[in-house]
Amino acid sequence: MAYGCLALSMSLVGGYVALSKPLVAAFPVLLLAWLRFGIAALAMPHWLRRAPDEPPMNSNTRWLVFLESLLGNFLFSICMLYGVSMTSAVSAGVIMASIPACVAVASWLFLRERITARIGLAIACAALGIGLLALSPTHAPTSPTAAQSSMPWLGNLLVFCAVLCETAYAVIGKSLTGRLGPKRIASLINLWGFMLSMPFGIWFALQFDFTAVRVGTWALLVAYALAASIWTVWLWMTGLRHVPAAQAGVFAVLLPVSAALVGVLVLGENLSSPQLLAFVLALTGVVLATWPSRRT
Repeated sequence: MAYGCLALSMSLVGGYVALSKPLVAAFPVLLLAWLRFGIAALAMPHWLRRAPDEPPMNSNTRWLVFLESLLGNFLFSICMLYGVSMTSAVSAGVIMASIPACVAVASWLFLRERITARIGLAIACAALGIGLLALSPTHAPTSPTAAQSSMPWLGNLLVFCAVLCETAYAVIGKSLTGRLGPKRIASLINLWGFMLSMPFGIWFALQFDFTAVRVGTWALLVAYALAASIWTVWLWMTGLRHVPAAQAGVFAVLLPVSAALVGVLVLGENLSSPQLLAFVLALTGVVLATWPSRRT
């Protein structure tokens, strides 16, 4: 069940990362982030209550909650939304190949988790598989937004910053799961995200013409907010309670896989044979990470 929660969480993240491209074309990025946190906050106020068996938060836990939101929620959203607006969904998938390795190194440095040979091989397969995308030509559909983007390197750099934020999200989240329940973590970090983005959101909202947004775009925004702030966070924290961070990080390979597949199936980007081979290698890494250990 823990593996299923982690896999579904990262698959949903990859899906909404790719589908955020139409949203960043309709809303300013900082306004989009504020709307996302605000919609999610309206959907889960009851998750803020402390469970009877949950200890009160101390200053260290409050600090970790703030960092989890700042790095893994607010800055991840900003870097990823700006990044995907300047590059293709498949290119974003290439860069996100480094997530499993980054999470493994960070968990070894900060959580003192041991990386077994099998988990190390799984990380290598995940990184090598999606890394093959970098050797394959990517052809995104022509659009006014893509044509106007003259700095794809900046988009790629921002996506890599999002990778670092996702790494912090996994490591800090592992520490929080031993102190708070998954629902409370999701609601608290979303509330912090709403507060952090409020000054920027209000500024852009005062200048934005909301009547020009189509009904379908509003529906996509609501789905994006619920997936990004509620479903993916709850699923990830639920699975992370029972799985070491380094092993959980391998499931992050499903993020670029699902982002690239949505880019191909929904946004019209092309997928070549080498890219299909990349996905096979990436999923092999997941199989290695989740294969039952031999008991003695």
